[in-house]
Amino acid sequence: MSPSIGIIFITHNAKHHLPYCLPPIISSSLKPRVLVVNSSSNDGTVELAERMGAETLVIPRNEFNHGLTREKARKYLNTDIVVMMTPDAYATDSEMISMLVSPIIQGKASFSYARQIPHKGAGFFERFPREFNYPKLSVLQIRSIDDSHIYGAKLFFCSDSCAAYLNKALDDIGGFSETLIAEDYIAAIKLLSSGFKIAYVSDAVVMHSHRYSLKDEFKRLFDTGYIRGKDKDIEKLTGRTEKSGSKYFKSFIKESFQTNFFYVPYSILVCITKYLGFRVGYIAVNWPVFLKKALSSSDFYWISKPQN
Repeated sequence: MSPSIGIIFITHNAKHHLPYCLPPIISSSLKPRVLVVNSSSNDGTVELAERMGAETLVIPRNEFNHGLTREKARKYLNTDIVVMMTPDAYATDSEMISMLVSPIIQGKASFSYARQIPHKGAGFFERFPREFNYPKLSVLQIRSIDDSHIYGAKLFFCSDSCAAYLNKALDDIGGFSETLIAEDYIAAIKLLSSGFKIAYVSDAVVMHSHRYSLKDEFKRLFDTGYIRGKDKDIEKLTGRTEKSGSKYFKSFIKESFQTNFFYVPYSILVCITKYLGFRVGYIAVNWPVFLKKALSSSDFYWISKPQN
C-alpha cells in the first residue's frame, strides 16, 4: 500500500504565488492532499487556494510560529509523509514530489530536501546562494550523523522551502519546535542525532530565490545568530559555523570577481553585513524585546502568543 502524502504551503499574502506553486503539486501522480496554511492575510489567498482545489487552514497572525504552525499543520493532515513548502518555491514539473519522497518511500532516508534554482531573470546576487547551497549532483546524496567529519555544520542543512519528512520520524523527536526561524535546521539536528538519515535529492527541483537588501541580510542573519546564541546545545552538536561561513564568503567573492569585477565591493559589503548580523544576534538573547523585534526579520514572532 502506498504511503499517504501531504503537502503544506505556509502563506501570508501569497495569492500572486498560487497560480505558479499549486498546479504542479496538485497534478502530481501521487495525488497528495494539499493544505494551504494562511496566517490571516486578507488578499484572497484562502479563497483562491480553495478554488484551485487545496484545503485551507487559517492561523491568527499573533499565533503564527515557524515551528509550531508547521507542527499544527502536519498533525492536521496526519499523512504518512509530509512535505513542507513555501509558496514562492515553484516546482519545475509535476513529478518533483515523486522524486523528493522516493528516498523516504524506499527506506533510504527519513527526510529529504529538493534542489533550489533561481527564478527566471534572477541576477548574480540571487543566483549565487542557490548555486552554492544546492549543487546539481549525479547521484543521490544520503547523509547520517556518522558523516559529520565530511560535511561539518553543513551536515544538518535542510530547507523547508521544499522538504519532505516521514511523520513517524518527526513524532519520535517531538515534532517541530517553537522557534524564531530555522525549524528545518533544528529538526534536522534532532533527526540526525536520533539516528535518522537525510537525502539531498538534486533531481527534485524548485525555482526559489530572493534579492535581499543589506538591511534584509542583516535581519536574516540576526535571527540565525539569535537561535544559536539562545540554544547553545545547537552549537555543541553542529560545531561552530565559522568554517562553513568562511568557505561561502570566499566562494562568493571569487565568483563576484569572475562574473563582474564591479560586483566585488558590494559583495564584500554583503559579507560584512551578514557577519555583523549573526554576531549581534548571537549576543542579543537577553536584550529588551523591543530591540530584538527591531533587528529581527520576523517582527511578528516577538508579539506572538508563544512568546507571552
